[in-house]
Amino acid sequence: MATPSPTPPPTPARRLDWPAAALSYLLPGLGQVLQGRVGKGVMFFVCLYGLFFYGLWMGQRLNVWVPEPSKLPDIGLPLFGRLSGTPKALAHRPQFLLQVGIGVAAWPAIAQYVAHDPAADPAGPPAVPFLKDYMLAPSETKLNDLQRPRDTTFDLAWVFTVIAGALNLLVIYDALAGPVVPDDEEFPARPSPKKSGAA
Repeated sequence: MATPSPTPPPTPARRLDWPAAALSYLLPGLGQVLQGRVGKGVMFFVCLYGLFFYGLWMGQRLNVWVPEPSKLPDIGLPLFGRLSGTPKALAHRPQFLLQVGIGVAAWPAIAQYVAHDPAADPAGPPAVPFLKDYMLAPSETKLNDLQRPRDTTFDLAWVFTVIAGALNLLVIYDALAGPVVPDDEEFPARPSPKKSGAA
């Protein structure tokens, strides 16, 4: 009579590493580096920042910004009523919700949006002097000039920045919950393949 195999012990619950997740939001891969997964962290940083800044370069640095709500037409949503202020701006440019997922690289757009005074003289000094017009909402004339050519370079450029921000959400989750197979777990031994043929 065969003896029943022992019941395996329950898998311990994983601890969530919130500080590492926050660091990976600020700089992609920084949380993984501090967890000791340096190679993975550096790979995340290089790939995501490369994708984000390549898209920014393709779009002539005019594809990551938050629009000025006072210059936008009114918009209303069934459950939220008429939008105003920041919700209205993000409703007109929802791609920024994913672009900001890249972390501090997209924060200049927030600084420009907060500091910009719509009633200010356009020819006057910039709202954030050291940023100048970096990630400042471009004029409608500039946007029309960029989108008038028949190629899709400008559209592809902001898609690259959106993808980089969306991928960083996965990097943040990896830092939060850890690798799929933790380093301290033992891998099961693989059976050796049987040799075919006569000995």
